[in-house]
Amino acid sequence: MFVYADNAATTKMSRVAIEAMVPYFESVYGNPSSLHSVGQEAKEALEDARARVAKVLGCEPREVYFTSGGSEADNQAIISAARLGARKGKKHIISTAFEHHAVLHTLKKLEKEGFQVTLLDVREGHNVTAQQVEDAIREDTCLVTCMYANNEIGSVLPIAEIGAVCKAKGVLFHTDAVQAVGHLKIDVKEQNIDMLSLSGHKFHGPKGVGALYCRRGIALTNVIEGGAQERGKRAGTENIPGIMGMVAALEDACEHMEETMAKVKAMRDRLIDGLSQIPHCALNGDPKNRLPGNVSFCFEGIEGESLLLLLDMKGVQASSGSACTSGSLDPSHVLLAIGRVHDVAHGSLRLSLSEYNTEEEVDHILTVVPQVVAYLRGISPVWRDLQNGKREYIL
Repeated sequence: MFVYADNAATTKMSRVAIEAMVPYFESVYGNPSSLHSVGQEAKEALEDARARVAKVLGCEPREVYFTSGGSEADNQAIISAARLGARKGKKHIISTAFEHHAVLHTLKKLEKEGFQVTLLDVREGHNVTAQQVEDAIREDTCLVTCMYANNEIGSVLPIAEIGAVCKAKGVLFHTDAVQAVGHLKIDVKEQNIDMLSLSGHKFHGPKGVGALYCRRGIALTNVIEGGAQERGKRAGTENIPGIMGMVAALEDACEHMEETMAKVKAMRDRLIDGLSQIPHCALNGDPKNRLPGNVSFCFEGIEGESLLLLLDMKGVQASSGSACTSGSLDPSHVLLAIGRVHDVAHGSLRLSLSEYNTEEEVDHILTVVPQVVAYLRGISPVWRDLQNGKREYIL
């Protein structure tokens, strides 16, 4: 049996998205910046797509900017807020210790420019609270950037509460919502979100296309210079086929969200209950406020790389963390941030489900994961030392 359980890394494109893209390869292929009729037809499609994204997010069309994906949107949002803050003498930014590297690396870059960054602790409940954010805000704070949901361990942050705190304190609030859009209900106005990043390939749309919501009145700093596309804030000819595919996938996901997420949550809970029976393991992430499809565990006494390779041989495609850093031998910064020690963090497994998964696939996962864990422990000198009492169990 073949089981794709790595949907947090990327999703299979939906038929809806594919079919929406085809006309913009074949007939409506103009450059939307061209003044002739072919170009203007593409322009009309672009603006229609912008309005459709705005409707989903609860904002105005002119507040939506199309990008190459979540990383670019994160970079532009954070750099823009930092530049605005610096003009007012405010150079302090608040974030969390388990953000995506698109955020953390941008913050590191800003630190070299004299900004101060506070990373909120996430060990308690594998999440943050609005109170933590409020306590960290200073007179010189120019931005709070907190992900909507964690890509590795699935924790869903209290975004509305954090947004309310930021609004009351007069601080800009950005959220990397790449893992949440299309899976959780979002309304940027109601949740007091000033800027939001999303990416099409996380909800069955194409790769290489995303969007940045930026509240009207916030001046964006260009991170790509060139032409006057996207109202002069994001140079480069717009990827019309990708944008149309992303919008179609987004609308489809939101239209069926309630039934889809109920199905996915049920499979997720079955996996969590079943895998919890394996001795000396631990669930990662907030057990209550959790993405519908995320299952993340650490298994003591094994290496995650070996676990993934053997699961692949048995037909299960999974991950040990973020696909963006899968080539690294270092343990996940997310797992270290929630308090997992190195030896335990190395033995991690992330299963991320979508509506395309089935109960039969869940059965297969629940059969093969305990088998593979038992096999790896059987050949592990570390596990032997644990059983013999030469080492103490951590989990």
